[in-house]
Amino acid sequence: MLKEENNKSLLGRTAIFSGGVQGLRHRRQPHLGGWLLLLVAALLTLIIVPKGGLIPDYYTPGDIATRDIKSPRDLLVGDALLTQSKRDEATNNTPMVYDLDTTAGTQAIERIRLGLGLLLERKKDVESLNPEDFLRQLEADFGVPLTVEEFKPLLNLALDQNIAVLTGDLLTPIFERPIVANLQAFEADRSRGILAIERSGGDEIDPRLFERTIGLNEALLQAKSELALIPEITSIQQQTLLKLVQQQLRPSLVFNQQETEQRQLAARGQIAPVLFQVKKGEMVVREGERVTADQILKLQAIRKSGLDNSGLQMAAGVLICSLLLIYVVFYFSQRNISKFRPDARDLLFLSSVFLAMFLMLKISIFIAAGMGNAFAYIDSSVYFYAIPFALGAMLVRIVLNSETAFLFAVCCSVLVGILFGNSLLMTLYVLIGSLVGAHGVRHCQQRTTLYRAGLWIGLTNMALLIGIHFLTGRSFELQLLWKLGFGFFGGLASAVFVNGTVPLVESFFKYTTDIKLLELANMNAPILRQLMIEAPGTYHHSILVGNLAEAAAEAINANPLLTRVAAYYHDIGKIKKPLYFIENSGGQRNKHDTLAPSMSALILTSHVKDGVDLAREHKLGSELIDIIQQHHGTALIKFFYDRAKSQADPGVQQVDERDYRYHGPKPQTREAALIMLADAVEAASRTLTDPTRARIQGMVQKLIKNIFIDGQLNECDLTLKDLNFIAKSFNRILSGSFHHRVDYPEPVHIVREKIANDEKASVKEKAKIKSANPDRKLPAPTQDPEAATAEDSSKDLKRLGIF
Repeated sequence: MLKEENNKSLLGRTAIFSGGVQGLRHRRQPHLGGWLLLLVAALLTLIIVPKGGLIPDYYTPGDIATRDIKSPRDLLVGDALLTQSKRDEATNNTPMVYDLDTTAGTQAIERIRLGLGLLLERKKDVESLNPEDFLRQLEADFGVPLTVEEFKPLLNLALDQNIAVLTGDLLTPIFERPIVANLQAFEADRSRGILAIERSGGDEIDPRLFERTIGLNEALLQAKSELALIPEITSIQQQTLLKLVQQQLRPSLVFNQQETEQRQLAARGQIAPVLFQVKKGEMVVREGERVTADQILKLQAIRKSGLDNSGLQMAAGVLICSLLLIYVVFYFSQRNISKFRPDARDLLFLSSVFLAMFLMLKISIFIAAGMGNAFAYIDSSVYFYAIPFALGAMLVRIVLNSETAFLFAVCCSVLVGILFGNSLLMTLYVLIGSLVGAHGVRHCQQRTTLYRAGLWIGLTNMALLIGIHFLTGRSFELQLLWKLGFGFFGGLASAVFVNGTVPLVESFFKYTTDIKLLELANMNAPILRQLMIEAPGTYHHSILVGNLAEAAAEAINANPLLTRVAAYYHDIGKIKKPLYFIENSGGQRNKHDTLAPSMSALILTSHVKDGVDLAREHKLGSELIDIIQQHHGTALIKFFYDRAKSQADPGVQQVDERDYRYHGPKPQTREAALIMLADAVEAASRTLTDPTRARIQGMVQKLIKNIFIDGQLNECDLTLKDLNFIAKSFNRILSGSFHHRVDYPEPVHIVREKIANDEKASVKEKAKIKSANPDRKLPAPTQDPEAATAEDSSKDLKRLGIF
């Protein structure tokens, strides 16, 4: 635990530390706008909305079916021909509407009587009238144009008032009967059904009246025969009267075409479309059979059942729902989940996985439909459970983190539910399987971890399918066994697909996954072998830093694998100038003794830039490159800064502290901060003359405090509690490294021989020196080698900026 006197200084820096983290979060907001989100939602809509399967469309009966086809869902198929036939039948059964004017005959008789009466009255004044004027008056009375030949017989008609009455009486039986214009057409309509309506009142007429109906020609013939019964009338006069009767005779029963058409349309509208049901799984056509007209209707209905759902209305709904879902989840996570800080590359990766996932699902649905047709004893929906739904969440967890994988699983499962017909149970199935898969690969440090996760997904899928099966109220059946088998296969398939996809993701998106880190952790990697040969001290130092940092990462739940591998590579830049770093000097003269402090500082800081260049050259990945760049932060190289100030003339030049600091940036992640702390602690531990537990603890506390006070940890997520755990971890590892061994005594006679030999050699040496130069004094006893080494090491640490 940190000393009590240091806590006040650390707490005093808490506000600065928190502000630095908040500033970091603000800077790391992704700069991609809403266009990427809109593009993803639009593409998802294009993938989700069309639901038509690979159903062939046969347009003519008699074609040979190339494969078995079963209905993927319950359908009601409309028979357009039968519907049209029934509607035509309803039209034909609609009665023809006729309007009957019951007063037409009576009015015609009255006009004839009135006209003949006026004729008799005007004949009294015929002498006083002009013949042409008299003819015009008769035409006006009868409403009929008359010629001179027809006019003269009327003038010769007997002047008898009874003629008018007699004519009316003879014609009344004829005119009172229903008269139609075309009796044959009327009889044809009567066979289909006739509905007569009284024109004045709108009441229906008794159909028995139709028995007395006559045609217009028949009425004229009867009128002619009746007029022949008038006494003292010539044939010419009879023809003239018949003409007058013909002009007054009108059909009293008239066909009402408008009303008939309206009633026919109403009758057609009352006929509902003729539908026949097709059950889900019903075999529509079989391979090798001729396709009938009914089967064509069913096939077209299956196709349309998918195409109908791709209308603008459904597309708009899917677009709005998917857009809101992704945006709300992204917005909420970005402001409430500290580890959810995706950059542009992460957003591009998530979008690509999302779209590739749903494209794979769409293709799998088509394949499942084909398999269902090929193997009729297995329902096509059973094949859906073999789809590796957990693939996306597992990839996201391996590449990014658990929080992002959880959010991905939620969004993916909801949209999969929409894809499968708004199925809540399918959403539950995908969500739980994805979460199990993401949890199973949380520390994927070997390939077998993937298959272990796939096994757990398969078992979880089986348990879910049993629960879902009984939840829907279905009893045990053979299809359940197929579901369990395919569900287990889907879990294993997820592991296989992830195993093959991870290298592609690493290569295309330049990610460094745990699997990639395992490959980089191989000490036979070219860059590490070069470091071991050209800078052996740095190589050994990196191994020890890796041990310290890995233990600390485990203590604070950071990424131990990333921390250890980053420690191996953090100082690879020293390969360029290995002898300018004290751990590689091998006891030779320090090269910095002949250099100006500014040049020494420049050489020390350059190893960071050289390391970044080598990391990019060897494609180590952005995570390792960032840690290499950040592992010194902006620390001050205090030894050469103090030397520069002591050598500078205060009146001439001013030493700029920025020239003696590393260029940074400061550690942005906990792993980078651990490398910084472990690097300083491991180097300082070599200066301890007597590395007791108390001295080690004091050194660790002092280094962590100095680095924290210098503000190097302001931009990472380390807390005071984390620093306490890190210090404990460092103390434990270093105490184990500097353990004491038992000094086993040598035999007594060997010890006595060594003492005697040493005394003899010392006497001979003194005598030789004295004889060569009697006036020369013997040198003073040399300093303890261990103390001298400690003093030199302390100076070396100051050069590095640790003290």
